[in-house]
Parts: sequence; structure tokens; C-alpha cells
Amino acid sequence: MKVKYVHGYNQRENIRLRDQASTLAELLHYDTFYPAGCQVLEAGCGVGAQTITLASNSPDAHITSIDISASSLAEASMRITEAGITNVSFQQGDIFNLPFKPDSFDHIFVCFVLEHLPMPGKALECLKNLLRLGGTITVIEGDHGSTYFYPDSDAARRAILCQVKLQKRAGGNANIGRELYPLLNAVGFSSIHVSPRLVYVDSSRPLFVEGFTKNTFTAMIEGIRQASVEAGLIDEKTFDEGIRALYRTTEDDGVFCYTFFKAIGKK
Repeated sequence: MKVKYVHGYNQRENIRLRDQASTLAELLHYDTFYPAGCQVLEAGCGVGAQTITLASNSPDAHITSIDISASSLAEASMRITEAGITNVSFQQGDIFNLPFKPDSFDHIFVCFVLEHLPMPGKALECLKNLLRLGGTITVIEGDHGSTYFYPDSDAARRAILCQVKLQKRAGGNANIGRELYPLLNAVGFSSIHVSPRLVYVDSSRPLFVEGFTKNTFTAMIEGIRQASVEAGLIDEKTFDEGIRALYRTTEDDGVFCYTFFKAIGKK
């Protein structure tokens, strides 16, 4: 199935994804470990931004990382090789039609993928078929509706809403984080546990100011300026005012908050 990645495949986006992964590694992955000898499928690895942490946390598990984009896989493979990691293999594939037999994997890991898919429930069904009985699926997604900040700004909220609308038009859902429990439950996973992972940023946390507020979130919104204006969702002046307001939250008295959701279910 052809899926449009609303952020685009380019070097700027690759850098943004790496900044996001390194900044959030502890928050999102401190409790992600897989036993020695098990087979893990990373569905939708992109440029490998999460793969390094995933493989490093479980050095004795074997990770099969797939993605629909050949260019992203090439970037991911290069990064893994440079990091000296040897427990990952890469394969190109469509998440809705993967070339694996049923019950091939002990665990499945999906991070920042469902938000881009027009049928996330169907994707989960396809992945569940590849999971062995008793195996787990881990899904991590953001939720743009969880964004709040100080000083508040209507223009900033309108610019963020452009991202939500563009992603919806592309068939995705930028607010999918809140839906993880019902999605996994509807597909038949059991023992589902969802934990919110709040990113709270103020000037006492300079690494998060740079790594998340500036280089991850605001960079993501900046990247959709042209598409938002061309789509008639916002005018240039308001969008630029919104971006300035987001950068304003990184000053000494500013605050920025965003919530990711991490769900784990069992087959």
C-alpha cells in the first residue's frame, strides 16, 4: 500500500528524526528490552533513528527492521554499520504485505508508524499474524492534541493544527496516541498496558530545549510551511508568527509540553 510520509524524505528530516530519537531515548525506551535469542520485528524503521537504541538495549536478540522506503533503509543500514551493531538485518517491505510466515516473531516493535497509515487497525492485524502466541507488540505514538506551552499563542496552535490537517489529508492521524488502547483491543491483543510519556521542557532542561522543542517539534512544524500555505490552511504571516511563538517558549521563562503514548499488548 502506497503511504505518503507527510514530513518528506530529505536530509533535514533525517537530522530531525535523529535529534528526536537521541533526545527521547531514555523517556521512550528505558523499559524496552528483549531476551537473548528472540526474533524481533521492527515494523517501519525509517532511517534507523530508533533502531540503534532498540538493538543496543537488546544486543543478544535479533532485530529484523523493515521499511517501505529503499532510501530510508540505506540510511538506516549505514548508521547501524557505523555504530558497530551486528544484531540487525534490513529488508524492504510493505507493512500490509510482509514476506514472512505467520508466527515468525517473538516480539514486534512499532514506533511513529501508525500515525502515517490510513488503516492502522488493519496494519496491526497484519502484524499480529506474524507474532507467535504469547509474544508482545510495543507501539509508540505521539499526539499533537497534547501540545501546550507558555506563553500561549493562537498563531502557534493554528500552525500545529496545519500539521494535523495535512496528515489527515494524507490518510494519517497526528492525534493517534490517545487511540492506542482501543486500536490494540479491537484487534484482539490482551494484557494491554498504555503509559503516557510526558515531555516537559523549561529552561532548566537545556538539552530538551534544543533537542526537542527546537530541533524536533518546531523543526517539524517549520517543515510544513509551504504545504500549509499552498493548501490554503493558513496565511504566511500567521504561520510565521506561530513559529516565532514556538521559539519564544524556549526562552528563560518559556515552557513546552507534549505527550507520547507507549502501548504494550500480548497475543
